[in-house]
Amino acid sequence: MRDRLRLAAVLVLCAVFAMALVGTVWQIAGQPVGGTLPETVADAMADSGVDHPVTAVLLNFRSYDTLLEIGVLVIAAIAGISMARLPSLEDPELRTHDSLLHALQRWFLPLMWLVAGYLLWAGAVQPGGAFQAGAVLAGTGVLMRLGGMPMNFLQPRLLLRVGLALGFAVFLLVAVVSAAGGDAFLAYPEGMAKPLILLIEIFLTLSIAMVLLSLFVAAPVNDAREPAEGESE
Repeated sequence: MRDRLRLAAVLVLCAVFAMALVGTVWQIAGQPVGGTLPETVADAMADSGVDHPVTAVLLNFRSYDTLLEIGVLVIAAIAGISMARLPSLEDPELRTHDSLLHALQRWFLPLMWLVAGYLLWAGAVQPGGAFQAGAVLAGTGVLMRLGGMPMNFLQPRLLLRVGLALGFAVFLLVAVVSAAGGDAFLAYPEGMAKPLILLIEIFLTLSIAMVLLSLFVAAPVNDAREPAEGESE
């Protein structure tokens, strides 16, 4: 009974989301657009909330694409985790202890965290943003994993689930609140575009890093052990 109720709730949410997308696309399709795409973007930059055209397109003018891309990443991470042969993404028996890598981590990890923060902040005015910052942040997790550092947040518990879905959930919440306030779906209220985009990018950075790290950890590991007696190679 509970499974049926959960399935029904998911179907209702998907239907509502699909209708909101169709309604907004219908409204946009009825609006006349003049000039070339670069000219259209340049004319609307003052209302975008950011100063870089790529960020403006990804998180304002065509934020539907970005929202759906994040959804695809979350689904890919869930599928990768579900198909992993490990009972847990954080298996203590698979940790390696490389003393050289461990020493280098002391220098690399703070620097990479700083670079990730810079890319996130700089995305509003120059190339950068959540995807680049999330990739760098995931790289720090890969180094931590290879160096044998404990990563308890990869346990299949609430923290992992929240980390994977948080960016998409915040993005969708902003869209729903905007629509409930009388604006179009994913249309930011006047004067709130910049803080809302920054809020979305912060949570997207964390979720993208978690997704990429989960996919790396869940990838099949070649077993290089020497075959024991009686085992076939």
